[in-house]
Amino acid sequence: MQQQMDMEIIHEDIVVVGAGLAGLTTALGLHRLGVRCLVLESADSLRSTGFALTLWPNGWRALDAVGIADKLRGKSIRILGYKIASRDSNVPTSSEADVNFVKSEVRCIRRRDLLETLENELPQGTIRYSSKLDSINESENIKLIHLSDGSVVRTKVLIGCDGANSKVAKWLGLESPISTGRSSIRGIVDFPDEHGFEPKVHTYFGGGLRCGFIPCDRNTMYWFCNFKTLVFKNDPNPSTMKQFVLNSIRNAPEKVLNVVECTKSDSFSYASIKFRSPWNVLFGNIVKRNVCVAGDALHPMPPYTSQGGGSALEDGVVLARCLGTKEWDDGGVRRYSQERRWRSFSLISVTCLVGWIQGSDSKVMGFLRKMFLARVALGAMVRMAGFDCGELVASEY
Repeated sequence: MQQQMDMEIIHEDIVVVGAGLAGLTTALGLHRLGVRCLVLESADSLRSTGFALTLWPNGWRALDAVGIADKLRGKSIRILGYKIASRDSNVPTSSEADVNFVKSEVRCIRRRDLLETLENELPQGTIRYSSKLDSINESENIKLIHLSDGSVVRTKVLIGCDGANSKVAKWLGLESPISTGRSSIRGIVDFPDEHGFEPKVHTYFGGGLRCGFIPCDRNTMYWFCNFKTLVFKNDPNPSTMKQFVLNSIRNAPEKVLNVVECTKSDSFSYASIKFRSPWNVLFGNIVKRNVCVAGDALHPMPPYTSQGGGSALEDGVVLARCLGTKEWDDGGVRRYSQERRWRSFSLISVTCLVGWIQGSDSKVMGFLRKMFLARVALGAMVRMAGFDCGELVASEY
């Protein structure tokens, strides 16, 4: 009885679970429209897993919509194109010519810079840290969110932005993400002097492996290496990861190898690559009774098109626009699902296709990739990046 009396009960109209890209963009979008929400984050501070992310024009349009794009442009340099080469010979592919982003704004930014910029624009108290979701119940039209510390949050609208292993997605009945059979090693390096790389994505393909090196600014390089999961029986330590990547691209230029060599042990990460079936997104419950999901909780996808971050920002803008009317029936989340279901299906489908083109280790695919398929993959990426999520104006239709 005493435990029930001491239990904290919080009342909010809108609750967002997860202070990642989708969650904080949703919160900021709602704030811009004069709508308060509460963001529940299980960690005790902002998390920046992944180090950096590449944002294409669709992502920058979303950041423009919530009013923070210019602050982040000042912390990054514009990427002007791709340099594609074989990892075995370092010879450029014949499809490299004219692979440029002259008409597209592409930048690689630190994840922490983006998250901190979003957080700093929010009213104090918007994010409740150390608030781990335990379970979800319903009482008529109210959702009861039980937290691990015993607190209960009552809300009219619940938005799950709690990542690929989302508890909110599970409550909705969505399937768990599927393994691609591939994994990724990522790292970031801050050089004391300028790194000297062209402002391009420097990519190496071959043997079922793909590595990329991208400048964030004139001193910082972000890099990744995607490969078949069977390479490691257990999660590798930083030393093992470094040696694997160096061996995989041993014919690359010395300054490329130096990026990996200079990566500190606390600046390596390893993760298996997973995705949600596009058919589950198309036909599953992505919304139900004023509950919905966004970001990786909705459309976890492989990194092959660099759209995970940009699509999460899109979700946040669209969600804020649909909920900005302050009408708490399920009309807002239904409008959101109508806007995002097909877009999410397309993103996952195209990303998987691009991954197949890039990751196949067959000799025939390798030949076709050198001849023209690398350009096909890039073309698909550019088309996905042309999406415009629209302005941040409350929408009733």
